[in-house]
Amino acid sequence: MNISRGNTVAIMLAASFASTIGGLPFNTLPILLGSMVDSLGFTVEQIGLLGAVCFAGYLLGTLVAVALIDRLNWRWLTLGCAFGAAVAYGLSSRLPATAQLPLWALIGFFAALMTCLGMRIMGEMPNKERALGLRLGIELGVVAAVLFALPSLVIANFHYTGAALLLAAIILLLSLSSWALPRRQDLLGAAARPHSGSLLARFQFPPAAYAALGFFFLFGAGQIGLWAFLERLGHSLALQPTELGIVFAVLKLLGGAAALVLAAVGDRLGVRVPHLIVLLVLGTGLLLLGNADGFPMYAAGAWIWEVGFTWGCVYQTAAIARMDSSGRSIMLIPAAFALSSMAGPALAGQLLSHGFTALLWVAAGCAVIAVLAFSCLLAGRAQGEGAVQAVC
Repeated sequence: MNISRGNTVAIMLAASFASTIGGLPFNTLPILLGSMVDSLGFTVEQIGLLGAVCFAGYLLGTLVAVALIDRLNWRWLTLGCAFGAAVAYGLSSRLPATAQLPLWALIGFFAALMTCLGMRIMGEMPNKERALGLRLGIELGVVAAVLFALPSLVIANFHYTGAALLLAAIILLLSLSSWALPRRQDLLGAAARPHSGSLLARFQFPPAAYAALGFFFLFGAGQIGLWAFLERLGHSLALQPTELGIVFAVLKLLGGAAALVLAAVGDRLGVRVPHLIVLLVLGTGLLLLGNADGFPMYAAGAWIWEVGFTWGCVYQTAAIARMDSSGRSIMLIPAAFALSSMAGPALAGQLLSHGFTALLWVAAGCAVIAVLAFSCLLAGRAQGEGAVQAVC
């Protein structure tokens, strides 16, 4: 990497803002879709279809990113995607229901490219845990601010039209950071040269990287399935709406704080010990949720679980980046996360017929399997590097 140390912070901030552009549509999706029901008269069926189309565009964007991001100008890509997403939001605020499906597919597509670009750049940083923790911390911080203002200040007064236009403006503002992004050849060096191989070759990663992506999907499916029904768990404990509001307001702040803690810690704990810490923290949160009988234990369990979930995502993302020297496999993480977001809630909905205990056990099982798998994969990688060093 040919970037000077003085520019590294600026590059990480710019990459984090690019990733934030990608995260905004999905972090605000429930609120935006709800406002479309209230202000545009959409049916529940139409809203569900919009969400599905948005995810389809997102999945397509992740595949395009793997194939093309290393061939494109990153600054112009950021500006183009931001402009495209902003225009899609602007048109969505004005056009009728029949025009919304292609617009939301475009929003998902452009969002995926931005998320993948941010992760691609962070995956090239020497201290991957620090870089990825900073990325997630900034993204959740911006999201928390937007979620604070969107329902009470914007949607309450200007409905869906105001919300869509505000997001378009925020995306354009964040895109100004693109001028701090490095040139592709400065970051990737020789790897930035165009490849003459087939498109299929762009998806040829080490088997360990594909295995890690599969276990990341499993981890995400278990935890996102729980997340989708976490409010219902609190409702089953007869918690008041104000109490649930406090729990979920603090959740986002804790997620951002947990990510920033990792940005400060970086890779000082090594590459295997953090995964065991994740399992301990996550298990503590699930244990508290499983034994909760009121607000204090439910809130503590949810908050501790959120910290473990955030740390798990960051450390597993860093592990995937370490297992692929090309750096491209990290761009499939948003695809794995999107698939987890579809499979997890669907599975959780089926499990709820057996009560919340079954859902908590599945979330715990997915976490245990994923952590053990990552520990084994990282151990194998360490042994391989040791053998190479011995030969050298």
